[in-house]
Amino acid sequence: MEVVLDLIATLSRWSRGHLHDIALAIMATVLVLFGPALNAWVQQRIGSLNFLFRTLLFVLLCAVGYGLAMIYLTPWLAQGLGYFNNYTLAPVLLLVFFVIGVIADRN
Repeated sequence: MEVVLDLIATLSRWSRGHLHDIALAIMATVLVLFGPALNAWVQQRIGSLNFLFRTLLFVLLCAVGYGLAMIYLTPWLAQGLGYFNNYTLAPVLLLVFFVIGVIADRN
């Protein structure tokens, strides 16, 4: 049992050094998975507007909205993941990536 706990602690310490990159990967994957549904919802809501205004709003959502989400939500996610201790960080990251994989497989 001590070997397993030592392995988890070692993986967590390694992950902690790369937490910003891991958070960026999670955010990018979540945006790729849920972006089409959000785009469809926005297109449904703005479908009756003028073509030029509709296109401008859609470009603003995609370029500015997703860009700001990547820039501002990634550090929050990294900070939130940083609150886990060395015995819970690696299992939580494995669970998060497993759930993302299940969601991606269903899509």
